[in-house]
Amino acid sequence: MKKFGLIGFPLSHSFSKAYFTAKFEKLGLSNYSYELYELKDIALLSELIQTENLSGFNVTIPHKINILPFINNLNKDALEAGAVNCVKVENVKGKLILNGYNTDVYGFTESLSPLLKPEYKKALILGNGGASKAVQVALKNLDIPY
Repeated sequence: MKKFGLIGFPLSHSFSKAYFTAKFEKLGLSNYSYELYELKDIALLSELIQTENLSGFNVTIPHKINILPFINNLNKDALEAGAVNCVKVENVKGKLILNGYNTDVYGFTESLSPLLKPEYKKALILGNGGASKAVQVALKNLDIPY
């Protein structure tokens, strides 16, 4: 069984379990599961990964930034944003390796790009959490001052 999930706190607002369960079913991935893991304290992350034998997980508030010390490898977008929202877990010779990604950068860029017009000269970002850090990277990559 490949186990995936979402870590964060609180998670009562999340629709991720229903979304991924339906997605796995539609793709015929009967040996995949997705659960919500309310994690108040990020220090409990290693124990959770080992106990649940997670293959990967998504990260939401309040852990997109404070997960960074636990990540072994960051992709370019996660490194530049200073925030992680997706983690792939690998077991290499008995050692857990956490690979961190930021898919928000790609998602925001792809959502915004078709809407851009020449008269749009700058953007305003409200907030300073993990998602807004991804928006900053996307805007920088699109040469839009914010």
